[in-house]
Amino acid sequence: MNFSGTITKPNFPFPPTEMPILTFGHSKLTAATLALQLPCNYIRKIRFITKLQCSVAGRTDSYRTSAADSQGSKRDSGEIQRKRRGASSLYAGYARPSLSEMKKDKATLRKVVYEFLRGIGIVPDELDGLELPVTVDVMKERVDFLHSLGLTIEDINNYPLVLGCSVKKNMVPVLDYLGKLGVRKSTITQFLRTYPQVLHASVVVDLVPVVKYLQGMDIKPDDIPRVLERYPEVLGFKLEGTMSTSVAYLIGIGVGRRELGGILTRFPEILGMRVGRVIKPFVEYLESLGIPRLAIARLIETQPYILGFDLDEKVKPNVKSLEEFNVRETSLASIIAQYPDIIGTDLEPKLADKRSVLNSVLDLDAEDFGLIIEKMPQVVSLSSTPMLKHVDFLKDCGFSVDQMRKMIVGCPQLLALNIDIMKLSFDYFQSEMERPLEDLVEFPAFFTYGLESTIKPRHNMVTKKGLKCSLAWMLNCSDEKFEQRMDYDTIDMEEMEMEPSFDMNSLMRPRSDESDSDYEDSDYEDDDDE
Repeated sequence: MNFSGTITKPNFPFPPTEMPILTFGHSKLTAATLALQLPCNYIRKIRFITKLQCSVAGRTDSYRTSAADSQGSKRDSGEIQRKRRGASSLYAGYARPSLSEMKKDKATLRKVVYEFLRGIGIVPDELDGLELPVTVDVMKERVDFLHSLGLTIEDINNYPLVLGCSVKKNMVPVLDYLGKLGVRKSTITQFLRTYPQVLHASVVVDLVPVVKYLQGMDIKPDDIPRVLERYPEVLGFKLEGTMSTSVAYLIGIGVGRRELGGILTRFPEILGMRVGRVIKPFVEYLESLGIPRLAIARLIETQPYILGFDLDEKVKPNVKSLEEFNVRETSLASIIAQYPDIIGTDLEPKLADKRSVLNSVLDLDAEDFGLIIEKMPQVVSLSSTPMLKHVDFLKDCGFSVDQMRKMIVGCPQLLALNIDIMKLSFDYFQSEMERPLEDLVEFPAFFTYGLESTIKPRHNMVTKKGLKCSLAWMLNCSDEKFEQRMDYDTIDMEEMEMEPSFDMNSLMRPRSDESDSDYEDSDYEDDDDE
């Protein structure tokens, strides 16, 4: 190291010298040699100057280095600060509020939505815990859409949970699917009033499988929308639950498999009936009255709606009313088989009204009204005015009150026949047959036969044959039987047939499509599937 080029002159005076001895390149001096040749003061001054110069030089280099570094560090520092500010800003944007803050904000937004709903008349009490729109605008969109479907504020209050359905995600897809099936727009309002839960359903998961099941029950595609319109609740049932068990039970009691499609089309409510609680007790009660199970199956095929008659609220009380109005217990099965609607109507006031009307013109005995119901249970549904007109017609024909009473008790159908046709038959009876009125009193069913198809041809044959017979012997038999009678030389009184009555066996004719069923009663005792 050479210090000659780095030492500057001090401000204090000292003897000038070239100081060759400080040049390390030419002679090497030890500290002891230098100390001997220079005075102590001088040595101290030199050391001070040297230290001062080294310090100044070091600071100069340090300043140069730090200056260069400072420019770079300023650039780096600026960039770092910008990055820090950016990171801080980014973090601030994604910073999550505390749980308490989130709950507070959510409660505030829900309060605003609730205030909107109350303002338009909707009670939101049942909506607590339900996920709702966070803004009034979205909730207003839902309410307006429901209004466009015909639903009123009252309808929404009946099922406020519908406000939890998204218009785009829930309502529109469901309504589009129902429209494609053929559900009419004119019925959609009542459809949703009856079963608003459908708006929560998934088309693929919930609705499509049910429709496929109905098609599998032989319900025609064109009838599917009518079934849904009549009983929209069917879309909420599980396939393996009530629907399958009710169908299996009906087949088990003898309902024809080919009849299922028609039965379910006319009365799809069967699919929602529990076997153990509704269908089976109903069937067993009718059996206890004397109606065979197969006959019940035939009644269900032709009038499936009878399964909707409440057993405890309607059926049993109506049967009791029939007995109170002097209907014999042995006739209950025949009455219900002829006219099953009688056990599903508001029967007692109708029975009282009809008995009062008939008593006023016929002076019936206590048992007479019961006999009328047994022979024609439909009389409970007749209007009083037409009945009185028929009584007046008989009176005009010349029958006495006693004769009319006997005729109507023997053949209550006289109260419901077409009066114009009755007049034609009576005119023929008087002018061509020339029989006494008492013959009609003994066989009032004469008026129930066709004049051109039955009465005239048979009367002509009897007259040609020269036979003397009663109206009952001539009319109350089949055409085949009548042909056989025309070969008789004499009339056998033992062949006289009773007046026409209901034949229970007519309900139990065998079907070609009947097959054995695996049904067992125990399978349906406590079915609680939904």
